[in-house]
Amino acid sequence: MQFPLTFEDISLWLSITAIILLITAELISPQYGHANILIDKKRLRTVALGMGLLFMVTVAIRIYEIITS
Repeated sequence: MQFPLTFEDISLWLSITAIILLITAELISPQYGHANILIDKKRLRTVALGMGLLFMVTVAIRIYEIITS
């Protein structure tokens, strides 16, 4: 059985997720909605930067594959 996603698909997913999380971390207010649910902006930003770092790793792997082939 083959994995349904290619390496490029995973890279694209990581980049879009990182962008959405970074925008959300910058635009969301500390208190969201009417239920006074607190959102930790620092943790959200950390996760977004981690996703961005994973995306950069996938880009580096793709560049390495192009150089060595």
